[in-house]
Amino acid sequence: MRRRPEALRAESRRLARRLKRNRAAQRKVLDAFDLAHLNQVSAMSELATSIAHELNQPLAAILTNAQAALRLLAHIPPDIAEARAALEDIVADDRRAGKVIQRLRAALPRGAVNVAAQDVNELARAVIPLVSDAARLAGATLRAELEPGLPRVRGDGLRLQQAILHLLVNALDAVSPCPPDARLVVVRTRAADRARVELCVADSGEGVPPEDLERIFEPFFTTKAQGLGVGLSISRSIVEAHGGRLWAECSPGAGVTLRCALPVWDEGARRAG
Repeated sequence: MRRRPEALRAESRRLARRLKRNRAAQRKVLDAFDLAHLNQVSAMSELATSIAHELNQPLAAILTNAQAALRLLAHIPPDIAEARAALEDIVADDRRAGKVIQRLRAALPRGAVNVAAQDVNELARAVIPLVSDAARLAGATLRAELEPGLPRVRGDGLRLQQAILHLLVNALDAVSPCPPDARLVVVRTRAADRARVELCVADSGEGVPPEDLERIFEPFFTTKAQGLGVGLSISRSIVEAHGGRLWAECSPGAGVTLRCALPVWDEGARRAG
């Protein structure tokens, strides 16, 4: 009986040390992700400023030449030669603007990734707290329905977390126009088949026309007044760099479901490679 309290105290000390190590490891991961997220936000701010500067000039020139062409064609008789010259300038400026878009596509993450076995549920659990405060402030309900016992997927955990973060931010933006009691975002995981694990982010927003379900992944396509329109494009680039697929579907009733399918980690293939 005298030895039992001592054994309990020893076990308590052991558990306390284990808890301390776990908290330190968790803090290290969160700090790394926070730093990466801050770097990404800073980079996106610089990118937006650069894009705005580069696009303003050709867009302003396009508007000026278009107005000039209309005036020249309204003359009696119309000045066809000068109108043609104005239209040729419009074509040239449009190509300049297109090159800006091409440079953005080249800058999106498509290269090699640091491949390791990742737990999709743990990736989701690491990201959800980052948007929980924003969800509460927006009066939105953020719910996680994570299927237990899923196989691990192959990929870079930090970059996959960044992709999931963009999906959640997009969903919260989508439900913001809804009444407070109808703002719902659900994160789900499941085994799509033996080779893939799927993570879905469903929102109860106003939805997207079926013809725009693919366009929402294009750089600069946005339905938001203040949106830059690159978040979903970046997410798709990250997912595709991992050999996965990201697409959108209309949710039953209302809203959009973003589906991300990632290949399962194949330990045998990794060793053979």
